Amino acid sequence: MSDVRFVLRRATPTDAASLASFAARTFLETFGSDNDPQHMAAHLATSYGPAQQQVELADPTIVTLVLEVDAALAGYAMVRRHEPPPCVTNRTSVELWRFYVDQPWHGSGAAWRLMTGVHEVAADLGGTALWLSVWERNARARAFYKKCGFEDVGTGDFWVGGDRQTDRILVVPVATGQGARPHD
Repeated sequence: MSDVRFVLRRATPTDAASLASFAARTFLETFGSDNDPQHMAAHLATSYGPAQQQVELADPTIVTLVLEVDAALAGYAMVRRHEPPPCVTNRTSVELWRFYVDQPWHGSGAAWRLMTGVHEVAADLGGTALWLSVWERNARARAFYKKCGFEDVGTGDFWVGGDRQTDRILVVPVATGQGARPHD
């Protein structure tokens, strides 16, 4: 996979349908086996879909990045200005709201490329730190974020349908400057 050419770009309204399908599929693949199917279906119905993606793509406080290989989605991330929870003390932080890489691209460098873009967007939005919430049971994601320099600062609730789950809240300074890359 060393010769793979990833293309990272900001999503446009024409991406809504493909992004909605990709987002719902990757969320279901990541969390479906650990959640009640009814709660999962409710979450997918309210969080994803072309109409929802159109709204999010039109929102000036949200930047959506798509990572492509041969014009096919390999991953996406959404960065937004959003009030952080109390455990995030840096008030100029922005949220890494969603971050997913398709399973065939795990371990390929796709996540690093996407995370680099996330830091660039966070800086563009005036953020000096990034915060995110990650399910406490998602060991793979938590390990990746730790490699990226994120530190655990607390907990928050996340709802999958009617099921309240516990997320860890993580924070990292925004990497800035020419060729900035998340911490190794």
